[in-house]
Amino acid sequence: MTTTPQRRAAIADAAIATLAAEGMRGLTHRAVDRRAGLPEGSSSYYFRTRQALLEATVQRLSTLDDQMVAPMSAKPRVEDLPDLLTGMIEFSVTTGRDWAIARYELSLEATRRPELRAVLLAVGKRYRDLAVAMLTEAGASDPERQGQDLVAYADGLIFDTVAGAGGREFDRAGVRKSVVELLDQAIPGFRS
Repeated sequence: MTTTPQRRAAIADAAIATLAAEGMRGLTHRAVDRRAGLPEGSSSYYFRTRQALLEATVQRLSTLDDQMVAPMSAKPRVEDLPDLLTGMIEFSVTTGRDWAIARYELSLEATRRPELRAVLLAVGKRYRDLAVAMLTEAGASDPERQGQDLVAYADGLIFDTVAGAGGREFDRAGVRKSVVELLDQAIPGFRS
């Protein structure tokens, strides 16, 4: 028997898949029910409004991301940072591609919905804080700014790979080299 938390997670997972496949305009309770293989009305039972469904989707993406960034939260060694960051970027453009596309759909929608923007900002702050903490621990010269820039670099690279007009293909060695260069500029004496 499916518990309420499991059902909510399944609905949010279906919403992520719907956003990735059909975009924001295709995200309806009915479309989510179909994608989840649930009887019509199931998702609206758990998430009465579209806003509630959107917020649940953001929270689910956050939970999934937390699982992915767990190794980075465990205070990794400085020399492991390039491989960890490169791995996160690679995951986001391959296995987690739907998550990335859904996040960008939600981000664009949040420019017109302050209540959704507040939820996205709170989630995004955790990852920026993590980057700042890692760079602080590693002895970066300006960890606040450099942590923000590191997240922006990763986000921009992910966007360009999954949705950008540049048609960029993921190049693990090239991304790792860029990450090393960024870290080398941020952390005195860093070279991996």
